[in-house]
Amino acid sequence: MTEGDNKLTPDTFAPAGAPDAREELAATAFEPLSQASQKKARVSPAQIAIGSSGLVLTALLFFLLTARSLTLNIDTEVEPDFSLSGLNWAFGERLLVRPGEYELSVFAEGYRPYQQTITVSDADTQQLDIRLAPLPGTVTINTEPADANITIDDLSLGTAPLGDLVLEAGNYDMTATRDRYQRWQGTIEVVGRNQSQTIDVALVPDWAQVRFSTTPQIVTASIDGDAAEITPDGISVLSGEHELTLSAPGFVPAQVPLTIVAGVDEDLGEITLTPADATLTLNSRPAGAGVSVDGTFAGLTPLVLPLSPGRSHTIGVSKAGYRSSEQDVTLSRGEAAARTIILDPELGEVRFAIEPAEATVLINGQSAGSGSGSQTLSLPAVQQRIEVKLEGYASFETQILPKPGLPQRVSVTLLTEAAARKAAMTSTLTTPLGQTLVLVDPSLETQNPFTMGASRRDPGRRANEVEHPVELRRAFYIASTETTNAQFRQFEATHDSGLIESYSLDRDHQPVAGISWQQAASFCNWLSALEGLPPFYRENQGIIIGFNPSSTGYRLPTEAEWAFSARVDGESLRRFAWGDDFPPTQVVTNVADNTSALVTGRILNGYTDQFVVSAPVGSFPPNHRGLHDMGGNVAEWVHDGYRIPSANAELAIDPLGEQRGDNYTIRGGSWALSRLSELRLTFRDYGERGRDDLGFRIARYAE
Repeated sequence: MTEGDNKLTPDTFAPAGAPDAREELAATAFEPLSQASQKKARVSPAQIAIGSSGLVLTALLFFLLTARSLTLNIDTEVEPDFSLSGLNWAFGERLLVRPGEYELSVFAEGYRPYQQTITVSDADTQQLDIRLAPLPGTVTINTEPADANITIDDLSLGTAPLGDLVLEAGNYDMTATRDRYQRWQGTIEVVGRNQSQTIDVALVPDWAQVRFSTTPQIVTASIDGDAAEITPDGISVLSGEHELTLSAPGFVPAQVPLTIVAGVDEDLGEITLTPADATLTLNSRPAGAGVSVDGTFAGLTPLVLPLSPGRSHTIGVSKAGYRSSEQDVTLSRGEAAARTIILDPELGEVRFAIEPAEATVLINGQSAGSGSGSQTLSLPAVQQRIEVKLEGYASFETQILPKPGLPQRVSVTLLTEAAARKAAMTSTLTTPLGQTLVLVDPSLETQNPFTMGASRRDPGRRANEVEHPVELRRAFYIASTETTNAQFRQFEATHDSGLIESYSLDRDHQPVAGISWQQAASFCNWLSALEGLPPFYRENQGIIIGFNPSSTGYRLPTEAEWAFSARVDGESLRRFAWGDDFPPTQVVTNVADNTSALVTGRILNGYTDQFVVSAPVGSFPPNHRGLHDMGGNVAEWVHDGYRIPSANAELAIDPLGEQRGDNYTIRGGSWALSRLSELRLTFRDYGERGRDDLGFRIARYAE
């Protein structure tokens, strides 16, 4: 081996047992053990889809197993739409829904929307009956002939044709009356739902034609003493029993009894009047005097008397308050004579003493002179109607029978209109349920008009307490206490005011609570009916749809009346029911006090009235008008629909608000309130439904 042969190179050297050195070595990527494990655990999309489907299926099975069947029975004439909050599955008007509370909304064309919180119980199958209230409809009323007087539910609407009457859906009693036509009476059904209806009424004549011919041909006719026109078709006579009298000069009047059936004409044929041997046409001054012939009553002047000729007849003429007159009259055959008898009055002396002296005295509607408070008059000895009037004063009226030879005296002191109204009003009223109402006459108050609302500088003032001027002119009565549970249960026997944390709100002498404005107003109408008073609120199928401002029936106090009764105190306006200081320094009303902490949470620190919830009405001292609990116990519904007054509003006189509203005003504090802003007498709230600390008191106009 040469030196060159012993040289080692990488290409030729390889350890024993090694692989062929000509094989290539390739590098491999380094892979951590944990990453490799992760690759092995990666889930494919198919697996994800299968897993998700399983979860959905599991959730669906859970929903189906725990859901309850709820059927909505919606009473409408058109197909309704509805929506239910939360998870549910609808099949037409049937739903699958889990137990719990949900917000349900129902809508249908021509109906008012329905919104209600419903509770689905654990029962497997449940039903909910829903009756949507239809919107009003427009009604046109025509009569044939026109100009008939239309009355609906005892409310006069005027004469037909009447168009664009907006009426709530329902049945109404309607009457149509017109002179000389039979009264039409029936029930009309207003479908409402914004639909227009036309009601046509054909009136039936209430008369018949009476035909006849006479000898002589020229006669005058009267029906029951009233002159009647004779036409070629005869005389039109109303149905019923009547007497037809036909007269002609020189003839004895013919009297024919009639029994008339409407629409059935009668023909009396030929009527021949008997010639009078002699006639006397008799008049008197004054007219209307009674006439007798030979002691037999013959009628009232003016009168035509048939007399037998050739002999004397005694004609007597008399009238109350006048001296009677008698004359002997003898007429020859065929003679027609006329006499006018002037009756002399019998006078009695009446002395008047009138204050104020400038008042006017009227005798039977005729002025006897003004500015003569003391005067003496000679008046006929018949019943005389005496009136004494003066602008700004209440009129006085009486009757007197003057007596000849016996002077009489009438002394009258007129009262101002306000004083007369006050004198006619009692200071209190008591309802059939024992509620006492106190008279409030704003016309006698120095601070009227007064300002409602609160100044912007008043601590605790809220944005809805805009100041605005109000004047009350009508006197009213307002209950001294809030309506109790016992009193309300006379109207609605099943009512339960409930309890709070085991504290009862339902004892007889506690104020009723948990009632809506509609329930409070309906109670007022029920109480009016109990006492025979006209209802203040107009109802249709148990729903209040408006009110009658002229009614003196029971109602809720207006917001202005409530504020006037609570705040106006002489020359000042009270800030709180107990005065102007806050907090109160004495126990004066029932609010959220120290004992109410577990119930109300927020309390008036340092104040204790000993009542956790509502107290028996009248438990605390009354205000300056004798009214209890105006600042506490329960807040109170008032009559007015809720609105925020306009700034710089003009003076409002006896405001009543709109005929109908969605929400109504609430005034006064309650056992659940404690903040300064809530206990001020200007605090205003609103709502539609009842609540645990909300009741009402009643009121009514005094006249």
